[in-house]
Amino acid sequence: MTKFSFTEKKDTRSGFGAGLLELGRTNKNVVGLCADLTGSLKMDAFKGEFPDRFFQVGIAEANMMGLAAGMTIGGKIPFTGTFANFSTGRVYDQIRQSIAYSEKNVKICASHAGLTLGEDGATHQILEDIGMMKMLPNMTVINPCDFNQTKAATIAIADHHGPVYLRFGRPKVPVFTPSNQKFEIGKAIKMIEGSDVTIFATGHLVWEAIEAEAQLEAEGINAEVVNIHTIKPLDVEAIVESVSKTGCAVTAEEHQMNGGLGDSVAQTLGLHCPTPLEMVAVNDQFGESGTPAQLMTKYGIDATNIVKAAKKVLERK
Repeated sequence: MTKFSFTEKKDTRSGFGAGLLELGRTNKNVVGLCADLTGSLKMDAFKGEFPDRFFQVGIAEANMMGLAAGMTIGGKIPFTGTFANFSTGRVYDQIRQSIAYSEKNVKICASHAGLTLGEDGATHQILEDIGMMKMLPNMTVINPCDFNQTKAATIAIADHHGPVYLRFGRPKVPVFTPSNQKFEIGKAIKMIEGSDVTIFATGHLVWEAIEAEAQLEAEGINAEVVNIHTIKPLDVEAIVESVSKTGCAVTAEEHQMNGGLGDSVAQTLGLHCPTPLEMVAVNDQFGESGTPAQLMTKYGIDATNIVKAAKKVLERK
């Protein structure tokens, strides 16, 4: 039986919308910008309550990033909103040149990330965004796991000076973290204590890791589950501490194997604590249309595949 339970499922994009609305009420410098996807990004409530602080730029994402960069010069804290594909790939030059290079205080908020976008298909299911963004100097990269953590992260990044990439999704997923949590950028969260193998998971894969832990426990394997909600800066101390105890690890993410959490953990282990590692991620493929569950199974990023990876890495221990 899983050590966590949930009573409802909510989409993480709604957590962003709730956090943005709360910020609007407490911080007059927070402004919202959206590229013709206000409803999809759940920015309607902010727009309705603060119409003078909301800017609909239309389908002009590159222009939106330039506007956001300029607003920071006047002391505003802009939160940009569009799909993850358009928040990164379409505007990478603008982010690099106008935001990251000069460390502008822009919060790049990206919905509909990963395979769980589902039926919209490969053109929209970006699986390279974490890698693209973590390579930029000055950029913080955050990938929360559920509604409550996304809301808390949205609120927390307003107090962080500098550019942030906040990644979240479309499907309704279990809500299993506390509603009153304080989000600490760069601080991993140990969800389940274990001694045989560590599972480092991020985003939607945190719940899959928790389900995998329950399956492993039923087979007598004691897994530790760590929520790596911040990809950059990475909590190196937490990673090294855990694998020093368990002796092997699995990473789990809804992203390409190249450039994601697995790469970051592998680099950390290589530098500080060489350890057997298996990665659960999309293996150098584009996505396709299908339901989130179908795609996670086909591309090998569900609880079943985390269990398989844990057993495989234990054989290498």
